[in-house]
Amino acid sequence: MSSDEELAKDLGPLAALTIGIGTMVGAGIFVLPGTAVARAGPLATVTFVLGGIIALFTALSASELGTAMPKSGGAYFYINRALGPLFGSISGWANWLGLAFASAFYMYGFGEYVNTLIGVPGITLGPIVLEAAQLIGLAGALLFIGINYFGAKETGGIQIVIVLLLLGILAVFTVVGLLNANLNSLQPIAPAGTTSEVLPVTAIVFVSYLGFVQITSVAEEIKDPGKNLPRAVIGSVVIVTVIYALFLVVLLAAVPTDLVADNDTAVVDAAQLLFSQYSLFGIDMGILGWALLLFGGLLATASSANASILSSSRINFAMGREKIVTPSLNEIHPKFGTPYKSIAITGGLILLFLFVGNLELLATAGSVLHLLVYGLLNLALIVMREAEPSGYNPDFKVPLYPIVPLVGAVTSFALIAYIEPLVIGLSLLLVIFAALWYFVYARSRVENPGVLADWVLDRSEELPESAVSVTTSVQPEGDDYRVMVPLANPATEKHLITLASAIANQHNGTVVAVNIANVPDQTSLAAARERGAHTAAHNLLDQAQKDAETFGIDIETHVVLSHRTFEEIFDAARTYGADMCVMGWGEDSHGSPGRAESAIDELAHTLPCDFLVFRDRGFETSRILVPTAGGPDSDLSAAIARTLQIEFDAAVTLLHVTDDEEAGRMFLQEWAAKHELLDTELRIETGDVETSIERAATDATLLIIGATEKGLLSRLVRGSLVLQVLDDVDCSVLLAEKKHQRSLFGRFFGTDTQVDAPSKTGVTTEPSTPDTDDIENMGDENASDSTTSTV
Repeated sequence: MSSDEELAKDLGPLAALTIGIGTMVGAGIFVLPGTAVARAGPLATVTFVLGGIIALFTALSASELGTAMPKSGGAYFYINRALGPLFGSISGWANWLGLAFASAFYMYGFGEYVNTLIGVPGITLGPIVLEAAQLIGLAGALLFIGINYFGAKETGGIQIVIVLLLLGILAVFTVVGLLNANLNSLQPIAPAGTTSEVLPVTAIVFVSYLGFVQITSVAEEIKDPGKNLPRAVIGSVVIVTVIYALFLVVLLAAVPTDLVADNDTAVVDAAQLLFSQYSLFGIDMGILGWALLLFGGLLATASSANASILSSSRINFAMGREKIVTPSLNEIHPKFGTPYKSIAITGGLILLFLFVGNLELLATAGSVLHLLVYGLLNLALIVMREAEPSGYNPDFKVPLYPIVPLVGAVTSFALIAYIEPLVIGLSLLLVIFAALWYFVYARSRVENPGVLADWVLDRSEELPESAVSVTTSVQPEGDDYRVMVPLANPATEKHLITLASAIANQHNGTVVAVNIANVPDQTSLAAARERGAHTAAHNLLDQAQKDAETFGIDIETHVVLSHRTFEEIFDAARTYGADMCVMGWGEDSHGSPGRAESAIDELAHTLPCDFLVFRDRGFETSRILVPTAGGPDSDLSAAIARTLQIEFDAAVTLLHVTDDEEAGRMFLQEWAAKHELLDTELRIETGDVETSIERAATDATLLIIGATEKGLLSRLVRGSLVLQVLDDVDCSVLLAEKKHQRSLFGRFFGTDTQVDAPSKTGVTTEPSTPDTDDIENMGDENASDSTTSTV
C-alpha cells in the first residue's frame, strides 16, 4: 500500500483519554511509590505532584500543536515541522526509544506482580542473570506486541476496559484507606535529608507522566481532534495527578512508611494489611484486598505497556513518512491495517531492553529521553507562534503565552540534571547518534526544512550572518534543488530569473534571488543595516519574485550587505545552500576573464556549486549551439541544453571540431546519447576551433560553452578561447562551469581540476583525458599546450 495512506479515525474521546491515563497510571501507582518513599519519605507525594505540574505545561503546548497539526507521530512530528529535520531526527529517536524503554519498564513491573502471584524462578545464561520479573516481562511483551497487530481501534477498546476497571479498583482502595487514615502518620513531613531528594526523585518518577503526549501520536485516528485532543491530553494529566496525590497521601497515612519503602509491590501488601481488618461472613478480607490490588497492578502495568507500544510504533511510522528512517517501515498490514514493520522493530527493542536492563535504569532512561522531547516540544510551539506559518490555525491556544511554553521548556531540560550521570551520558550518546544519522542518512532524503529555517532565511538581512550560515549548513538536501541568482542590473533581471526558473522547474526546486548591496569599507555593516537605504535592492528582488512566480516556481529573496561585491557571491552560494548559481556577465566584471571565480577567489577557494554565467544579448532559446570535446564542464552544458530543450522546445545543435570527420561524428553520437540529447543536429567542423564556433554560432540564438580550465597565469599571459568567443559571436553566451576542487598548483597552471558531480544534476562526470577536453587543440592532437579550455 501507499506510504501516505491515511489511518481511519477510530478513536473516540474516551478511548483517547484512556490512552493517556492508561499509560501513566501503571508505573506511577503500582511500581514507583516504594522507590520514591524510600528516598523522600512523605515528600514522595510532592514529587508526584511536581512531576504533574511540569507535565501540565507541556500538555498545554502539545494540545495547541495537536489541534493545529493532527498528524500521526505526535511530539516528533511537531518538532520536525517547527525546528527542522535535524531536531526532528533527535526527537524522533529519543521519543521512539524513550517509549521503548518505558514499555520495557512497564513490562518489568508487570513481571513483578505476576511473580508475586505465582512465583517464577530466575535463570542464568552465562554471564547474564535473568530475574523472574524479566522473564515474565519478556513473555508479556510478546503478548502485547502481538495484540497491537489488531490496530488502534481494537487496542483503544482494550484501553477503555482496562482503565475503567483500574480506576474502580483504586477507588475501592482509597475508600478503605481513608477509613483507616491517620494524618499524624505523615509526621514529620520532611525527615532529615529528604528535602534534597525531591527533585532527583521527581526526575525518576517522571516516567509516570509519559502518556499524555502519546495521545497526540495517534491524533490522526481521533474523532474531532479539535475538541477531543486537548480534552484528552490536559484531562489525562490533571486526572492522573489528582489520583497520584490522593492515593499516596492515603497510602502513607493508612500504613507504616516502612511497609512502603523499597517495596516494588507495596500497594499489594498495604491492601492486604488494610483489608484484613474487615471480614465478611467470617472470612478475612485481607486475601481479597491482596488479590484486588494485585489484579490492579497487572492491569496498570499491562495498560501502560500496551499504550506505549501503540504510540511508539506510530512515531516510527511518522519518521518513515518524513524519510528520517526508510519509508518502507510505513507498509500497512493487508489484513489488520497496522504499520506492522514499525511494531515489529519497536517490539524487538523492548525485548532487548528488558533482556539487558534493570528496573531503575529502564525508568530513568525513559524519563530523560522524554524530558528532552518535551523541552523541544515547548520550543516548537514558540517557533510556530512567532513564525506564523500558513495553515497554522489551532482550535486550542495556550493561555499566558509565552510564559507557559518557556516554563515548560526550562523545567523539562532542568529536571534532566537530577538524573543519574550514567543515564544522562547514554542519552547524550543517543543525541549524537541521532544527529549523525541525520547528516549521514536522512539529510539527502528529507525535503521539508522546517518552519524555523524558513523564518531565519526570510530574515537573513536582519539576523547575524552566523545564524543564517548555521541554518543553511543543516538544511536538508533531499529534493530541494536550489538555484541562486545574484541580481544587480534591472535590465537583465528577467532573463536571469527566467533561466533560473527553467532549471529549478526541472528539479522541482527553489530559486534564491540575492542582491549584494555594496557597503563602503569606511561604513560598518551594522551601520548600513540601521540606515536601511536599500530601496532599489528590495524593488529589484520584488520584481524578481513576481517574475519567478509567473512560472509557478518557489522563490526566496535576500539582500546581503557586504564590503565585497563579486567575492560575496561565493559566500552567499554556501550560505543559502545553492546547487547552481546563475549570474550575469559584465565586461571584465570580476578581474578573472573566462572563469566564474575572481582572481583572488580562484587562488583561495574552490567553486562551491555549479555556475552559469550569462552574457546577455537577449534571452532567446529557439536555437542553441553546444560545442563539446567531452570535458566535465561540457557535461554541465549538455544538462542545461537538455533543460532548455524541454522547457522551451529549443532546437539544439552539437558541435565538435576535429580533423577526422568520421571519428568526430561517432564521438558526438555517443556523447549525445549519454546526455539524452538524441533529438539534436550533429555538426562536425575542421580547422581552427574559434573560427568554427564563430561560424556555427551565426544561426544560433544562444551559445552554451564550458569554462576555461586554464590556470590564472596561463590565461593572463596567453589569453582564453572563451573570452575570444564571447567577443566574436553575436548571440547570447552561457558560460558553464561545474563545482570543483583545485590545488594551488592547478589554480595557477590549470592542470589538476577535480570536478564534483552533485547527484541532483543527474549528470555524472569524470575528468577528461587531454585529447578530449582540449577544445583549443581539437584539431591538433600534437599541440604542445596541454593546459587548455574545456567546453
